[in-house]
Amino acid sequence: MQRYLIALFFTTIICFSRGQNIVLQDTITNKPEDSIPGYAGLYDISDGIKDIGRFIRRDTSQKVSERRSGISILPNINYNPSIGFQIGAKIVGGVYLGERENTAMSTFATALSYTTRGIIYGYFAHDAYTKRNKWNLKGGLVIAKMVALDYGMGMGNTITTEIPEEQVLNNPDRTRYINQYTVYGLNERLYKRLLPGMFVGAGVFIELKRNINTVGDHEITPLTVYSDLTGYHAGRYNNNGLMFNWQYMTRDNPNSAYKGIYADVVLRMSQTWMASAQNAYQLQTDFRKYWQLSEYRPNHVLAFWHWGSYNIGGTLAYLDLPGTGRDVYSRSGRGYTNGYFKGSSFFYSELEYRFPILRNQFLSGVVFANVQTADDRLGTKLFERWEPAAGTGLRILFNKATRTNLCIDYAVGRFGQKGLFLGLNEAF
Repeated sequence: MQRYLIALFFTTIICFSRGQNIVLQDTITNKPEDSIPGYAGLYDISDGIKDIGRFIRRDTSQKVSERRSGISILPNINYNPSIGFQIGAKIVGGVYLGERENTAMSTFATALSYTTRGIIYGYFAHDAYTKRNKWNLKGGLVIAKMVALDYGMGMGNTITTEIPEEQVLNNPDRTRYINQYTVYGLNERLYKRLLPGMFVGAGVFIELKRNINTVGDHEITPLTVYSDLTGYHAGRYNNNGLMFNWQYMTRDNPNSAYKGIYADVVLRMSQTWMASAQNAYQLQTDFRKYWQLSEYRPNHVLAFWHWGSYNIGGTLAYLDLPGTGRDVYSRSGRGYTNGYFKGSSFFYSELEYRFPILRNQFLSGVVFANVQTADDRLGTKLFERWEPAAGTGLRILFNKATRTNLCIDYAVGRFGQKGLFLGLNEAF
């Protein structure tokens, strides 16, 4: 399957690379693409399809409308080691609800997909900013049948205990288990702007997990061991509660930022009075910084990302423990499968260098490296043990109106973990 994806990628490059000669003065003078009428000088997949159509018709007299849609309707094709190969339908879009000079782009996405690991996933997500960024409403709805790879808790430490349950839970041999479950999720957050770029808000989350089981004939599994130790039902539970939020945002685009900062701090409080299985308190932090490195090539960028989740009270259920790929869009930890490392508290950081390849931004590249750490129930503390990964990738400009890129990455971690990661929009 990876060979087919690579062949498809290079076929696409050959078809569309002719557009690299279409570079107008507006791009050279470094005007932001959103301020250029018709996004002159930029070239995306839509342009390539139109050029191929003209070539087939042999008719160059027809003019293409300068008005570009902020909505992309496309096959929802994805691949990574966690989900296998994914196919489905996806709609992503961006719109300004106020003047572009003082209002951030509002984005939305909805999709229905199926993967070769048996995952059926449907969602709707939104991140909307009203005029002059006075209010920000973000959240989403998820209904899914999930299949999740599981490698236990902690960082794969070698342990000396002879207790079978502790051996299974911390899994130093990195034995792979497969958990199945159905999830119904809803979360909404409302932010009010206090100062330019700064917001405070509150929200609610509802997560119902049902039909939880581990595939195969196992006497005990990390899921059952942890559930017995913490008093959770191993087959079904609710995780419902409230959120309080602080956000600071100056980045210029949510899909592929060239400059600015995004910071989000969330206190999640699972509450039994809202039908949650147990009370639990988790502090989540998300920080992203972008440095534009070139006056003439705006997509020449150095980007930094930190994501963390810290337990400050109570105990989460096993499937809700923070870990690799457990951020909102499951993009952290390229080089490992989702949930490969996890604990009650988790810390992740990544540095990515983004560079242009074609002058019209149709094709660009990235190199990246990341580290992560988690605690466990045997005494390993957060920041005590680190696991790295690194990789490189290519970007194809899918929609220049929203800076939507098709991302193809290959990353390598430890314990034999590696793989191809295909997705839409930057990881962060």
